[in-house]
Amino acid sequence: MIDVDERLRLVGTAHVSTQSVDLVRRQIEEWGPDLVAVELCPSRMAALTEPDSLESEDLLKIINEGKSAMILLQSALAAQQRRMGIAAGEQPGAELLAAIEAAEHAGIPIEMIDRDVVVTLRRAWARMGLIEKWRVLNALLWEEDEDEDVSIEEMLGDSDLLSKLLEDAREVAPNAGEVLIDERDAFLAGRIQQIRGKGRILVVIGAGHLSGVAHHLGEPAMETTARLTELRLEPKKPTWPKAVVMVIPILLLGAVALMGYNGQMDDLRQTAETWLVMNALLAGLGVLLARGHPLSILVGAVASPITSLNPALAAGWFAGYTQLKVAAPTGKDAQDFLALDEISLLWKNRVGRVLMVTVMGNIGSSLGAILAGGAIIGMLLS
Repeated sequence: MIDVDERLRLVGTAHVSTQSVDLVRRQIEEWGPDLVAVELCPSRMAALTEPDSLESEDLLKIINEGKSAMILLQSALAAQQRRMGIAAGEQPGAELLAAIEAAEHAGIPIEMIDRDVVVTLRRAWARMGLIEKWRVLNALLWEEDEDEDVSIEEMLGDSDLLSKLLEDAREVAPNAGEVLIDERDAFLAGRIQQIRGKGRILVVIGAGHLSGVAHHLGEPAMETTARLTELRLEPKKPTWPKAVVMVIPILLLGAVALMGYNGQMDDLRQTAETWLVMNALLAGLGVLLARGHPLSILVGAVASPITSLNPALAAGWFAGYTQLKVAAPTGKDAQDFLALDEISLLWKNRVGRVLMVTVMGNIGSSLGAILAGGAIIGMLLS
């Protein structure tokens, strides 16, 4: 706990600690703040306060906005946190929920001060190289924890989920650590500076952020708040994938036009077959690997040769939408997926399967277009 001044107190918590739950409640009762600020964004707040609220409409929105991969990554991170919570004897995020409930009971306003989790994950993903991405995914999805028993004392020193996963792993994923820890320290401090004029403020954040946030609060307020705009920006997507996606159909259509003009009907037929087969085969295979419904596999396979010609469309979207309709998730499916106590639920659970079908369908379709484009260019040059 750090008292920045008589009107600002930072309380560092372990997100899986019963001690932290008691500490937060006691601080709100005894210190009597005018405002309670919590390390949450709106989406994380909803996940914490309405854990069973994932509906089919939400899944459709996720598919349409292209957020499937980020939601899967976020779910894997949350699963790690829940496993830590089970080991420590408390549900993850319980102290944040306790702060919200205690503040509401006392009639104290609540302020969410964390950056949107999807923005954070996208910035981290964009900063990581291929090796870093592989190491992080391996740690999240396949690597077994060597030590399941984590003491509360260790948690209090290294409590935040993202900090816990990556503070020790800066050597493994230094770029991700900078985004997930250092950037969030700066963002939290900037948000705190924005609300400093609202009276006595009690800030509830992970203990792993305490020193970093306190450091930034010691800097000029204008400098700290000025960084917020930049820190909210989603990373620019690399231009080369778009260029490839646009160049391949242009080359294909140009080749088809040239072959038709020259009367090369056999070559034209072979080009069309290569495009159709490679796109359909790999998109369908991607959906199959995600254990999609046979109709989803068929839709993904049929859509891929068409969507690969249009950068604004993706075969995985159509396959995911079909999966959502033919095997609609129930409330129980949403509850089990949000718990995600087993990584296998990404394939077994209906919610997880919709997301996996979308992601794997897109990956397969992209690979099919690239390989088909390469094969066609090879034929033209031979």
